[in-house]
Amino acid sequence: MYAPRRYLMCPPAHFRVTYSINPWMDPAKPVDLPLAVAQWEGLRDRYRALGHTVEELRPDPALPDMVYAANGATVVDGRVLGARFAHPERTGEAAAHRAWYRERGYTDVREPGHVNEGEGDFAVTASWLLAGRGFRSSPLSHPEAQEFFGRPVIGLDLVDPRYYHLDTALCVLDDATDGEVMYYPAAFSPGSRAVLARLFPHALLAGEADALALGLNAVSDGHHVLLPQAAAGLFRPLRERGYEPVPVDLTELLKGGGSVKCCTAELR
Repeated sequence: MYAPRRYLMCPPAHFRVTYSINPWMDPAKPVDLPLAVAQWEGLRDRYRALGHTVEELRPDPALPDMVYAANGATVVDGRVLGARFAHPERTGEAAAHRAWYRERGYTDVREPGHVNEGEGDFAVTASWLLAGRGFRSSPLSHPEAQEFFGRPVIGLDLVDPRYYHLDTALCVLDDATDGEVMYYPAAFSPGSRAVLARLFPHALLAGEADALALGLNAVSDGHHVLLPQAAAGLFRPLRERGYEPVPVDLTELLKGGGSVKCCTAELR
């Protein structure tokens, strides 16, 4: 039985694509802002219909990428490790996220010394913190996170620029155990693939088509798995494992390089 979760989201009131770092992002391609807002509201309302609580972060007109709320911090057991962004376009988001947590009573909020982009590159399991590196987050952020949270950090090397954050290539399906994840093997280095195979021998392995649809940029509450509707190849294997896939349409947000997980930070 899944338990209700608490999520943090930021409305895409000022969303636009301002720079390009991967094939999905093209500043020359116009964004339909009303459609982006409607898609975002559909995701928010789906969470609430499933019994989860959604908190909202006020968007800043000068920070159009704030809709990707997962990147602003990592929260484990009420402790908040803030973000330090790799690209200048997003630098101001870090302080906005830290202020939100402090205003809501979080007392242990850390401004990091090294580049990390929150839950973009940190994924929480029952015992570990899986940590991506290679395109955004600094390897030095891994020991920093381990010291702060007091739990082992497992470093994973990303090698394909299309999967620039861990949350584009791997999803934790059940954080109550250490054995349920899905991931796209080709996004990782050979050594990291070997580590994943050892840690998660029964993982759901995604194919290229579903990975390219950002099907692994998903959120699971332990039963429902909210993921892009274009990643249809994952629906059957998820059902076979006892999960309920919940397809959502975030095609306008994909233009900025993110989908379900990018728009969702978990408040643990």
